[in-house]
Amino acid sequence: MNTAAFLDIDGTLYRNSLMIEHFKKMVKYEIIDPGIWHTSVKAAFTEWRKRVGEYDAYMLELVDTYYEVLKGKRAADLEFITNQVIALHGDIVYKYTRSRILWHKVKGHKVFFISGSPEFLVAKMAEKYDIDGYKGTGYITDSKGYFTGEVVPMWDSDSKNRAIDEFVKAYDIDLSQSYAYGDTNGDFSMLSRVGHPVAINPAKELLLNIKSTPELVKKAMIIIERKDVIYQLDASVKMIHEDQLYI
Repeated sequence: MNTAAFLDIDGTLYRNSLMIEHFKKMVKYEIIDPGIWHTSVKAAFTEWRKRVGEYDAYMLELVDTYYEVLKGKRAADLEFITNQVIALHGDIVYKYTRSRILWHKVKGHKVFFISGSPEFLVAKMAEKYDIDGYKGTGYITDSKGYFTGEVVPMWDSDSKNRAIDEFVKAYDIDLSQSYAYGDTNGDFSMLSRVGHPVAINPAKELLLNIKSTPELVKKAMIIIERKDVIYQLDASVKMIHEDQLYI
């Protein structure tokens, strides 16, 4: 049987969100009305940036807007922007995760991306890092190549769980010897199923769920990468609750 590494992309490998960069490029090149950012997304973004709002709330607002602005656009017309996102941002990744991909390749492990970003962007990242397979959120197109506004999500635990099942069957993978890397609660199922789970700069919800799962507390590794320093912690790391910040 094979050993595998399952990696989320946004916030785990790439230091932001590929979808956000794609959205910004569509605004820049006036593929969509620049005013959409101000009317639909800016408030949630500002709240998150000030650390008074949640990142997930900002992302959900952006995803809803992204659905709408893609609807009716022709996929082929966006190919230039898609390529630009990867060319300009594909190397802006965490040093730890990049080194782990190389390590897994040297070991002969299978490497897979499972990401909530659009699959047409995930495919480009998979090609750039020369990995074995990928799953991203599917944005459906009609027979003429126009986006319909329908999606097949890949950002939640259930969807990522099904993706792992497909890879396990196709590549004869031993999950007990495999690795998973993620940063949000949507990656919880990936981390739960493997022998070597790694949470990279984890969101609070993910860290709380890891700490409340005895099996994961024993085996999960927490990686914090800030500036040019990488911190490796076990899952027993102490959390400071918001009400304690004022004591």
